[in-house]
Amino acid sequence: MPIRKDLGNTQDLVAIEEIKESTLVLKDGGLRQVIMVGGINFALKSETEQNIITQGYQNLLNGLDFPAQIVIHSRKVNIEKYLEGLAEYQTKEPSPILQNQAEEYREFIRGFVQKNAIMEKIFLVVVPFVPLSLPGAGTVGKALPFFGKSKKNSEAEAKAREEAARNFAENVSQLKQRVDQVLEGLSAIGLEAAVLNDEQLIELFYNFYNPEAIERKGIAIPLK
Repeated sequence: MPIRKDLGNTQDLVAIEEIKESTLVLKDGGLRQVIMVGGINFALKSETEQNIITQGYQNLLNGLDFPAQIVIHSRKVNIEKYLEGLAEYQTKEPSPILQNQAEEYREFIRGFVQKNAIMEKIFLVVVPFVPLSLPGAGTVGKALPFFGKSKKNSEAEAKAREEAARNFAENVSQLKQRVDQVLEGLSAIGLEAAVLNDEQLIELFYNFYNPEAIERKGIAIPLK
């Protein structure tokens, strides 16, 4: 079957234009920040504690005057670093018996993971902000016709970029106010939470778009 040329490439299917200052900048001009939330074992809590948590969650949702998205993401756990640690321990252990036990344990873990994928869940809250003015990608360049690099055009372009940077800073400031409100609500429930930075956001979306791949070594998304 012939490939349709009008489908474009895979980048056209991703709504993100860029990631900067811990913020997702979407192609339509919208902004997003992502909060990672630590989980709790609700079933092990007493009835009183469960009621307090439930009431706190209701208060959080009722207190929001903007939409928010709650995402539960499952991904494979990368145990290579853990296995490397066991191997290092094995080489430093002077006792032959403990060396053998470490080797057997390491092989057991490796074999178990090969037969059973070890998954972990991460909990995310996506906080949006839509600016009143929504400049799309390349708006500055389209708004300034190019008839050679004259001094006048250069000054106009520099002024437009300064204004765009100022508007972005103001919009991010308003977005952070929303994020702080969510963080306070989560803290009141007793949940640990942190805003993902640029590197962590890249890692997160790498896993989103590569569900069959084990997460890349050396990049994690820890809570602060």
